[in-house]
Amino acid sequence: MSQLYGPRQRALQDRFDTRRVADAVEAIALRTELGELEKGFIESRDMFWLSSVNEDGWPTVSYKGGDPGFVRVLDPNTLVFPSYDGNGMFYSLGNIDGQAKVGLLFLDLERPHRIRVQGQATVGDDAALRAMFPEAQLVVTVKVTQAWQNCPRYVHRYRKVEASRYVPRAGCPTPLAAWKRIDALQDALPAADQGRAAREGGTIAPEAWFEKVFSGDPEA
Repeated sequence: MSQLYGPRQRALQDRFDTRRVADAVEAIALRTELGELEKGFIESRDMFWLSSVNEDGWPTVSYKGGDPGFVRVLDPNTLVFPSYDGNGMFYSLGNIDGQAKVGLLFLDLERPHRIRVQGQATVGDDAALRAMFPEAQLVVTVKVTQAWQNCPRYVHRYRKVEASRYVPRAGCPTPLAAWKRIDALQDALPAADQGRAAREGGTIAPEAWFEKVFSGDPEA
């Protein structure tokens, strides 16, 4: 019995005569735990895409970025990653707390190469895990159920220009996010961010922030 395909996938495979190759791909590529190859690739990534599902069944995909090693494989069945300061919505983490099933896509745009991971995730506040990641507010633990490599056929090749200045790093103060300098948001910011804009360059209008975003300003 397939671990990947249900009746809908089977119907399409039969329509396009791909059931045999789909079964062969599953037999060759599907893993139920992470080996050394997967561990090395995942821990070398500085970004990945996280899919979660809200309480109404709607999926969402979120980009997660950090320095290489910000995702750690603790054992063949477990990986962890930090939740850094964000926009305050906690959208993906709230989804995980309610519906634990997640999908993760790790992608190397230079080679190219990609690995997909699925599992059951939990959100935790364990001090030992948070200590692994500078400025982590929470840590997500994923119990891996499936992992497989994907063909790089349609992956366009890109090269990294520079790392984000906002990634938390040990021994280096993290700048205030530019959107937290928007004047209309000052009263709504968390207590820890109150007054920082005035101390770190002043407030800006929403239009100024959007201009930074659209122009590719590294301070956006």
